[in-house]
Amino acid sequence: MRHLRSPVAVTSLIVVGLALLATLAPGLLAPHDPAEQSLLARLAPPSFLGGPEGHFLGTDQLGRDILSRIIYGARATLLISIAAVVISCSIGTTVGLVAGYNGGRTDALVLRLIDMQLAFPVILLVIAVVAVVGSSVLTLIVVLGVSGWPQFARIVRAAVISVREMEYVEAARAIGAPAMRVIFRHIGPNVLSATIVFATYELSRMILIEATLSFLGLGIQPPTPTWGGMISEGQKYISLAWAASVFPGIAIASTILAINMIGDVLRDALDPRLSGEDGR
Repeated sequence: MRHLRSPVAVTSLIVVGLALLATLAPGLLAPHDPAEQSLLARLAPPSFLGGPEGHFLGTDQLGRDILSRIIYGARATLLISIAAVVISCSIGTTVGLVAGYNGGRTDALVLRLIDMQLAFPVILLVIAVVAVVGSSVLTLIVVLGVSGWPQFARIVRAAVISVREMEYVEAARAIGAPAMRVIFRHIGPNVLSATIVFATYELSRMILIEATLSFLGLGIQPPTPTWGGMISEGQKYISLAWAASVFPGIAIASTILAINMIGDVLRDALDPRLSGEDGR
């Protein structure tokens, strides 16, 4: 676990931990009610730059505390993104395991489905579906989740193909183990590390897509705060109050960067070849 003790890993874990705490219990961190308005203090600069006390990152066009809205905005953004990744991972891992193990027509059919979905830009697909169905939390989770399974399926399929002829798999077949038992009991755990690492990068992508939808007005609707929605609202006043857009953008960038760094650390920790190189 020495990989987790590096300064980069520790900093990334702290950032992600704060984001998760803001998602699960924003009231513990937020200094104000995110919906509380004060028109007398609208578009105020951060307190550390001479703004009013109590508003560390300033206020938006309605006088709402930016820091509190960023903290509460993590709930919608991260919950949707995490749930979408869980759905994508579940579908893609299952499909990849079955396709990689069975091969033949099953594998060919799965590859064609993957190619068809990947040929259509994900963001356009999500925008089209959300524009027709609506932008509820459930809709966003399902659409984002279904849109992400091909990447998981490709990675898991490739990993399964590389291990399905191993001796332990042949031994399981030789003793008459059912195909599903071989797939999920013997092969599945050995491709789990690749899935976990990719899930961290996919989570970053989902956060970015959700923020893009909110920025375009197709995500969670106001007054519920979201990071992308805050950037969209604040851009109209960028010349008067840059903080309203810049700090939500920093929240998105820092969270994505921290998640990607954790993904790199997990890759190094779970890949025995890289671990061996570190140990020499």
